[in-house]
Amino acid sequence: MGVNVSVVAVDAGNSKTDVALIGADGTVLSTARGGGFQPPYVGVEAALDVLAGALDEAFAALPGPVGSVGSVGHVSACLANADLPVEEAELAEALEARGWGTSVQVRNDTFAILRAGVDEPRGVAVVCGAGINCVGMVPDGRTARFPAIGRISGDWGGGAGLAEEALWFAARAEDGRGEPTELARVLPGHFGLDSMYALIEALHRGTIPLTRRHELTPVLFTTAVAGDPVAGALVERLAQEVVAMASVALTRLGLLEEEAPVLLGGSVLAARHPQLNDRIADLLSARAPKAVVRVVSEPPVLGAALLGLDVTGAAPEVHRRLREQYA
Repeated sequence: MGVNVSVVAVDAGNSKTDVALIGADGTVLSTARGGGFQPPYVGVEAALDVLAGALDEAFAALPGPVGSVGSVGHVSACLANADLPVEEAELAEALEARGWGTSVQVRNDTFAILRAGVDEPRGVAVVCGAGINCVGMVPDGRTARFPAIGRISGDWGGGAGLAEEALWFAARAEDGRGEPTELARVLPGHFGLDSMYALIEALHRGTIPLTRRHELTPVLFTTAVAGDPVAGALVERLAQEVVAMASVALTRLGLLEEEAPVLLGGSVLAARHPQLNDRIADLLSARAPKAVVRVVSEPPVLGAALLGLDVTGAAPEVHRRLREQYA
């Protein structure tokens, strides 16, 4: 008798993809990791080929035979770059065409982080990694979300945004257009350079790849802790942005006056910078006094798997058994 795969859980980010095959009793049957999921850059089919590679590896690692990939149950895919409902629908259609399961649900990957951190699909998550996003959900199926595709959708923050802001203020401080800030010294110093002009030239000409700008975000936080007012103001603004998104999501779902989890995820928030995270907790206590704030430590693929079990109607003990394996 073949192995029964009830849920195919996929957490696909820009840099990596995690897959977990879940049995009907909540047992993790196998896992695999693949490359990043980037349909805006490589196209939908090429991006799905990356998922296919991870899925093939996961099925090959099963403890026994399975009829075929198409004979498994529900596919719960939480995907980066699925920022709008129309994009989720398009990706779901593309996944269904691959025949990887009997049913498919696609969600933005922020939902995986939220579901990983709660025992029921109820609460709000704010994720601040390279960018910033916020989603919320309640058990009756209602959700709250933002487009979260950059400045054109009203977003500010994230590691990339913070680095750009820090560079902007540092450049203006050095040439006299802006107020003094230690950022003008410490940002180029991080790369062994002696001036912002040298750093600007290096970034512009590619001597330092633009992708390394993310390294400047921790430098910004260190400078803020040391008392620099410009750096401190950027950290304060990020805290306010996080609280604004969380408060709006709580309000949309009718959770503002109830005890509800507000989960913080992504590399910037998971770093637990006290000046940022403590300020978020302080500001949120004024907007949503009953909110329970914590940093998510569970892996997002667990959230994708739990969302899959929600769809299949699995019993509470099945959810518990799955969560215990990721404890």
